[in-house]
Amino acid sequence: MNSWYTIRARDGGAEVLIYDEIGAYGVSAKGFLAELGALPDETAIDLRLNSPGGSVFDAVAIHNALSRHAGSVTVWIDGIAASAASYIAMAGDEIVMPENAFLMIHDPSGLVMGTAADMREMAGTLDKIAAGMLRGYAARSGRPEEEIAGLMAAETWLTAAEALEAGLATRLAEPVRIAARFDIARFRNAPPALVDAVETPDPEYAKTETDIVDDANDVASVPDPAPQPVADDPDGPMADASTAPNATAIRAEAIAHARAVVDLCRLAGQPQMAGRFLEEDASLDAVRSSLLDTKAEAAPEITPHHPQPGRSATTRPWGDVIARTFKLKG
Repeated sequence: MNSWYTIRARDGGAEVLIYDEIGAYGVSAKGFLAELGALPDETAIDLRLNSPGGSVFDAVAIHNALSRHAGSVTVWIDGIAASAASYIAMAGDEIVMPENAFLMIHDPSGLVMGTAADMREMAGTLDKIAAGMLRGYAARSGRPEEEIAGLMAAETWLTAAEALEAGLATRLAEPVRIAARFDIARFRNAPPALVDAVETPDPEYAKTETDIVDDANDVASVPDPAPQPVADDPDGPMADASTAPNATAIRAEAIAHARAVVDLCRLAGQPQMAGRFLEEDASLDAVRSSLLDTKAEAAPEITPHHPQPGRSATTRPWGDVIARTFKLKG
């Protein structure tokens, strides 16, 4: 299954990537928070964002979990942090933006089907969510809530320099290549220059430069297999070497998969399980599911600091209607 996030071990800490729409592919924040909660409390987190936003409920849960995390959280906006993604960014102890990156804030929106009463309930829910996000942006920036409210109502896109001046970023970095799996033009005020600048999606774009160098070194360190003789089939054409699988690509894919399995096991505090998963050639989804089951059996909650999200017994009926018919967008 595709996922909009990745959490992996990195240099004594953890790297968290959100490079797609939050809550996409049917993957909610529950899995994200479970993996985040598996990290030791003092783990330093580098959160890398390149997202158009998505489910505002998920974003609020992620923001709150990151704010509670005892270790340092450094947010890197690797292109775009729009809508709900910009609210997640506010949980960083430090917010770093490349000079050509953008941050966008606006009022949350949603869709509901039902009676007039359902729609009034929806309007009230949106007002409450917007008020909470407003307080978060204002607290981070030090600006009056009235000023932030105006920026949200207008769907305001901020360059890195503007975000720094507004107090919504703490440091600038060198420009980066901006690529995205999402359509920036769907926003009403998206800067035309940004729409034109976003490159065609590249399956390798989510990798950092360090990842690419490491993968190249790993592949170079694996000796090529002994050449195999090519048989000439008398009843058919000679086997064409150009149609054979690329051995280098296969090795690189296998190495990347093994590293991902080991990272997941380390993050879950179960490094001894990696060998079994690799022997079974388990998929990453199967590894993640098994690790979460193991964690659930060990303790009823991920940690006292990271309780699982979920509906309480007091959830009102209209909430079920909302959950079935639409996703709130931040």
